[in-house]
Amino acid sequence: MILIKSPREIEAMRRAGAVVGQFFEEVRPLIRPGITTWDLEEFADRYIRRCGVGTAFKGYMGYPAHICASLNDTVVHGIPSKERVIREGDILSIDFGVLKDGFYGDAAKTFAVGEIDPDSARLMETTEKSLFAGIEAARPGNRLGDISGAVQAVVEGAGYSVVRDFVGHGIGRSMHEEPQVPNFGMKGTGPKLHPGMTLAIEPMVNAGGWAVKVQGDGWTVLTRDGSRSAHFEHTIAITEEGNEILSIP
Repeated sequence: MILIKSPREIEAMRRAGAVVGQFFEEVRPLIRPGITTWDLEEFADRYIRRCGVGTAFKGYMGYPAHICASLNDTVVHGIPSKERVIREGDILSIDFGVLKDGFYGDAAKTFAVGEIDPDSARLMETTEKSLFAGIEAARPGNRLGDISGAVQAVVEGAGYSVVRDFVGHGIGRSMHEEPQVPNFGMKGTGPKLHPGMTLAIEPMVNAGGWAVKVQGDGWTVLTRDGSRSAHFEHTIAITEEGNEILSIP
């Protein structure tokens, strides 16, 4: 069942989303060569405590950290590690969420570490562009497939691949609600979009093929062919006029 949120509930989600959006503003200057992904996890722990919010990820189905920190060929769910050093030329995807006032906020961004190669920069640019194409299609009267098809058209038009094993999702009082929001699909299909629907749209895009594999830890997802991957995500609300991005400061 797809849950429709009231204006009061969307306001609560806006507050949760603002905490998430501010996190990315504050973590961005910390991402530099020589630090570990665990350093960013420690920052996230301090940030959550300072903001007085709950963690969305740590403990969720046994996940051990506040953030997912996914480097280069890691698609999603990279577990922060004291041994994983960030190096010049890497790309790093961070996924982060919080629970505030009974509602979840969720977002992800991919960051360049120092100077990166042009292909990686284009991959990141295309992935973020596909996210905003999906958001643009998230309007009342459209269908879920319009979001999926818009993302896929941008990604494949640039010669990249959409990850098919992991998708976006509804979000609200639960981290994952109906509906699933694939990043591939046919426009004009699927459930109709209505004001009050809240969605986490999150393209995961590989420079090579779309196939992935899961590491032995049960979480870390890698591209099967070793190509790089980028990930961008926003939580949005469908409104009478169109949509609103909730995961911004």
